[in-house]
Amino acid sequence: MMGRRTPRFTMTDGALPAGLWLIGLGPGDLGLMTADAIEHARACEYRFLEGYTATLPEDQELLLESVIGPWERAMRPMVEKPDKILSIAKESSVALLVVGDPMQATTHIDLESHCAEQGIDYSIIPGISATSLAVSISGMQSYRFGRQVTLPFAYGDYLPTSPLELIDANYTNNLHTLVLLDLDPTGMGVDTPQPMMPSQAVNLLQKMFEKLVEKEGSVRESMTVPIVEWDGILLSDLGTHEQRVVSGDLQDIATIEGGRIHCLIIPAEFTGMEREAYERRRG
Repeated sequence: MMGRRTPRFTMTDGALPAGLWLIGLGPGDLGLMTADAIEHARACEYRFLEGYTATLPEDQELLLESVIGPWERAMRPMVEKPDKILSIAKESSVALLVVGDPMQATTHIDLESHCAEQGIDYSIIPGISATSLAVSISGMQSYRFGRQVTLPFAYGDYLPTSPLELIDANYTNNLHTLVLLDLDPTGMGVDTPQPMMPSQAVNLLQKMFEKLVEKEGSVRESMTVPIVEWDGILLSDLGTHEQRVVSGDLQDIATIEGGRIHCLIIPAEFTGMEREAYERRRG
């Protein structure tokens, strides 16, 4: 995908024209980068690795320079207030390297808007997304997924119930839910991410349930089964050599240790094939 003002380009032309290049690195293993992503990242004069919406495994991050050249880390303040990146992009080619697919986060869609407003050329090189991998590897049918949900850490006394309400809305419509677990307990996007673990996720869902019951004065009919008895599928470190997929009730999933980045699928009613796939993935 290219901005309207981006000139046609082939790798035989030499250096890339000035502008911002949003480049997807794939889900975590640099071996899954596309040839386009590698070639364009190498051709850019400046490279920034976005380091807060998703992260590379340490061994892959150490390899990154050998694959695409020197790079600088960009955390949330630099990306959400992109004056430095965009000022460079007016005169030179700049790659913003994003783990997964660059347009999965609203932050990066906003960057496209900034470029359009300032007359800066932009181009998007897609990558394999962990969210699409989660759906396909789970064994659940892709057309039966509802709205995706992010499960955030509680910040101080603030604990939203909206993630649980969205899961419930999907379930009552017989739709599965992909739940992305938060990466940053501070919410600031400045420090190295400390991803939420399965036990923390299940504990947060239970606390949300208790808060929702207190707010509404009763237990919803769709939530009479205790949270810990809900079916779930835990997907860890997708697209890496450490990838793991385990199904079971949330009580069992909460005991699973290890892994770096996790997401959950909360399934609705299974079809026959889905039930078989779920059973094959049990602990």
